[in-house]
Amino acid sequence: MSNDFSFCPKCGKPAVNYTDNKKWVCSSCGFTLYNNVAASATLIITDTDGSIIFEKRAKEPKRGFLTMPGGFIDLDESAEEACRRECLEETGIEPDSIEYVASFPNTYIYKDITYKTCDTFFAARFDSLKKEGKKLTDLMKKQETEVQEFVNIKIETPQDLDNLDIAFESHAKAIKVWLKNRGK
Repeated sequence: MSNDFSFCPKCGKPAVNYTDNKKWVCSSCGFTLYNNVAASATLIITDTDGSIIFEKRAKEPKRGFLTMPGGFIDLDESAEEACRRECLEETGIEPDSIEYVASFPNTYIYKDITYKTCDTFFAARFDSLKKEGKKLTDLMKKQETEVQEFVNIKIETPQDLDNLDIAFESHAKAIKVWLKNRGK
Protein backbone atom coordinates (compact mmCIF):
# COMPACT_ATOMS: atom_id res chain seq x y z
CA MET A 1 0.00 0.00 0.00
CA SER A 2 1.25 3.43 -0.76
CA ASN A 3 -0.59 6.67 -1.07
CA ASP A 4 2.07 8.59 -2.96
CA PHE A 5 2.85 12.21 -2.26
CA SER A 6 4.64 14.25 -4.90
CA PHE A 7 5.79 16.97 -2.53
CA CYS A 8 6.62 17.27 1.16
CA PRO A 9 3.72 18.87 3.08
CA LYS A 10 6.23 20.82 5.23
CA CYS A 11 8.94 22.14 2.88
CA GLY A 12 7.24 21.58 -0.49
CA LYS A 13 10.20 19.82 -2.10
CA PRO A 14 9.76 16.67 -4.21
CA ALA A 15 11.83 14.57 -1.82
CA VAL A 16 9.27 12.32 -0.08
CA ASN A 17 9.83 8.58 0.10
CA TYR A 18 7.63 5.86 1.60
CA THR A 19 9.76 3.72 3.93
CA ASP A 20 9.38 0.76 6.25
CA ASN A 21 5.86 0.23 4.87
CA LYS A 22 4.58 2.70 7.46
CA LYS A 23 5.83 6.26 6.98
CA TRP A 24 6.74 8.97 4.51
CA VAL A 25 10.05 10.74 5.08
CA CYS A 26 11.29 13.89 3.35
CA SER A 27 15.00 13.56 2.55
CA SER A 28 15.25 17.33 2.28
CA CYS A 29 13.87 18.57 5.63
CA GLY A 30 13.44 15.33 7.59
CA PHE A 31 9.67 15.68 7.98
CA THR A 32 8.06 12.32 8.84
CA LEU A 33 4.42 11.43 8.33
CA TYR A 34 3.29 8.11 9.80
CA ASN A 35 0.71 6.00 8.00
CA ASN A 36 -1.35 5.29 11.12
CA VAL A 37 -4.43 3.12 11.21
CA ALA A 38 -7.83 4.84 11.28
CA ALA A 39 -10.29 3.46 13.84
CA SER A 40 -13.98 2.82 13.30
CA ALA A 41 -16.85 1.62 15.47
CA THR A 42 -19.87 -0.35 14.28
CA LEU A 43 -23.00 -1.75 15.92
CA ILE A 44 -24.67 -5.10 15.40
CA ILE A 45 -28.37 -4.44 15.99
CA THR A 46 -31.06 -7.09 16.14
CA ASP A 47 -34.73 -6.30 15.69
CA THR A 48 -37.55 -7.74 17.80
CA ASP A 49 -37.74 -10.81 15.52
CA GLY A 50 -34.01 -11.54 15.99
CA SER A 51 -33.00 -10.42 12.49
CA ILE A 52 -29.94 -8.22 12.04
CA ILE A 53 -30.67 -4.70 10.86
CA PHE A 54 -28.45 -3.76 7.93
CA GLU A 55 -28.19 -0.46 6.11
CA LYS A 56 -27.86 -0.17 2.35
CA ARG A 57 -25.05 2.33 1.83
CA ALA A 58 -26.08 5.61 0.19
CA LYS A 59 -22.55 6.65 -0.78
CA GLU A 60 -19.20 5.39 -1.94
CA PRO A 61 -17.31 3.34 -1.22
CA LYS A 62 -19.56 0.34 -1.78
CA ARG A 63 -22.75 2.29 -2.47
CA GLY A 64 -25.76 -0.04 -2.38
CA PHE A 65 -23.96 -2.72 -0.38
CA LEU A 66 -25.01 -3.84 3.10
CA THR A 67 -23.36 -2.45 6.19
CA MET A 68 -24.29 -1.76 9.80
CA PRO A 69 -24.56 1.55 11.66
CA GLY A 70 -21.09 2.90 12.36
CA GLY A 71 -18.26 5.04 11.15
CA PHE A 72 -14.89 6.54 11.94
CA ILE A 73 -14.08 7.45 15.51
CA ASP A 74 -13.65 11.20 15.98
CA LEU A 75 -10.75 12.85 17.76
CA ASP A 76 -10.99 12.54 21.58
CA GLU A 77 -13.87 10.05 21.27
CA SER A 78 -13.96 6.47 22.57
CA ALA A 79 -15.18 3.59 20.41
CA GLU A 80 -18.26 3.32 22.62
CA GLU A 81 -19.04 7.03 22.25
CA ALA A 82 -18.59 6.73 18.47
CA CYS A 83 -21.06 3.80 18.38
CA ARG A 84 -23.71 5.80 20.19
CA ARG A 85 -23.14 8.92 18.06
CA GLU A 86 -23.09 7.04 14.75
CA CYS A 87 -26.19 5.04 15.67
CA LEU A 88 -28.10 8.19 16.61
CA GLU A 89 -26.95 10.00 13.44
CA GLU A 90 -27.71 7.13 11.05
CA THR A 91 -30.86 5.64 12.64
CA GLY A 92 -32.33 8.32 14.91
CA ILE A 93 -32.29 5.98 17.93
CA GLU A 94 -29.71 5.41 20.64
CA PRO A 95 -28.92 2.04 22.25
CA ASP A 96 -29.56 1.42 25.95
CA SER A 97 -26.30 -0.50 26.18
CA ILE A 98 -23.53 -1.88 24.02
CA GLU A 99 -21.15 -4.79 24.47
CA TYR A 100 -17.82 -5.36 22.74
CA VAL A 101 -17.79 -8.17 20.15
CA ALA A 102 -14.51 -8.05 18.21
CA SER A 103 -12.15 -5.99 16.07
CA PHE A 104 -10.69 -6.67 12.64
CA PRO A 105 -8.34 -4.91 10.22
CA ASN A 106 -9.89 -3.56 7.06
CA THR A 107 -8.90 -1.67 3.92
CA TYR A 108 -11.10 1.32 3.09
CA ILE A 109 -10.57 2.98 -0.27
CA TYR A 110 -12.12 6.42 -0.59
CA LYS A 111 -11.50 8.88 -3.44
CA ASP A 112 -8.38 6.99 -4.56
CA ILE A 113 -6.81 7.03 -1.09
CA THR A 114 -6.27 3.73 0.69
CA TYR A 115 -6.92 3.79 4.42
CA LYS A 116 -5.95 0.89 6.65
CA THR A 117 -8.48 0.69 9.47
CA CYS A 118 -9.11 -1.15 12.70
CA ASP A 119 -12.85 -1.79 12.78
CA THR A 120 -14.34 -2.36 16.24
CA PHE A 121 -17.73 -4.00 16.66
CA PHE A 122 -20.28 -3.88 19.46
CA ALA A 123 -23.65 -5.56 19.97
CA ALA A 124 -26.37 -3.04 20.78
CA ARG A 125 -29.36 -3.51 23.06
CA PHE A 126 -32.55 -1.47 22.78
CA ASP A 127 -34.57 -3.00 25.61
CA SER A 128 -36.55 0.18 26.38
CA LEU A 129 -37.65 0.55 22.74
CA LYS A 130 -38.37 -3.16 22.28
CA LYS A 131 -40.68 -3.05 25.32
CA GLU A 132 -43.00 -0.90 23.22
CA GLY A 133 -43.53 -3.97 21.02
CA LYS A 134 -42.63 -2.17 17.80
CA LYS A 135 -39.97 -3.22 15.33
CA LEU A 136 -36.86 -1.08 15.67
CA THR A 137 -36.88 -0.42 11.93
CA ASP A 138 -40.30 1.21 12.37
CA LEU A 139 -38.73 3.65 14.84
CA MET A 140 -35.60 4.36 12.79
CA LYS A 141 -35.15 7.46 10.69
CA LYS A 142 -32.43 7.05 8.10
CA GLN A 143 -29.72 9.63 7.57
CA GLU A 144 -30.28 10.29 3.86
CA THR A 145 -26.61 10.96 3.08
CA GLU A 146 -25.53 7.63 4.61
CA VAL A 147 -28.45 5.20 4.33
CA GLN A 148 -30.61 4.21 1.33
CA GLU A 149 -32.79 1.92 3.42
CA PHE A 150 -32.83 -0.43 6.39
CA VAL A 151 -32.96 -4.16 5.66
CA ASN A 152 -33.76 -6.90 8.20
CA ILE A 153 -32.05 -10.22 7.49
CA LYS A 154 -32.24 -13.32 9.63
CA ILE A 155 -28.70 -14.61 10.21
CA GLU A 156 -28.50 -17.87 12.14
CA THR A 157 -25.37 -19.50 10.71
CA PRO A 158 -22.18 -18.19 9.11
CA GLN A 159 -23.40 -19.65 5.81
CA ASP A 160 -26.33 -17.22 5.88
CA LEU A 161 -23.79 -14.48 5.07
CA ASP A 162 -22.40 -16.19 1.96
CA ASN A 163 -24.76 -14.69 -0.62
CA LEU A 164 -25.15 -11.23 0.90
CA ASP A 165 -23.52 -8.14 -0.64
CA ILE A 166 -21.80 -7.01 2.56
CA ALA A 167 -19.69 -3.90 1.98
CA PHE A 168 -16.73 -4.80 4.17
CA GLU A 169 -15.26 -8.20 5.01
CA SER A 170 -14.67 -7.08 8.60
CA HIS A 171 -18.45 -6.80 9.09
CA ALA A 172 -19.04 -10.40 8.04
CA LYS A 173 -16.22 -11.56 10.33
CA ALA A 174 -17.74 -9.65 13.26
CA ILE A 175 -21.17 -11.18 12.67
CA LYS A 176 -19.57 -14.64 12.72
CA VAL A 177 -17.97 -13.88 16.11
CA TRP A 178 -21.29 -12.49 17.36
CA LEU A 179 -23.09 -15.66 16.21
CA LYS A 180 -20.52 -17.84 17.99
CA ASN A 181 -20.76 -15.80 21.22
CA ARG A 182 -24.55 -15.83 21.07
CA GLY A 183 -24.51 -19.61 20.93
CA LYS A 184 -22.62 -19.93 24.24
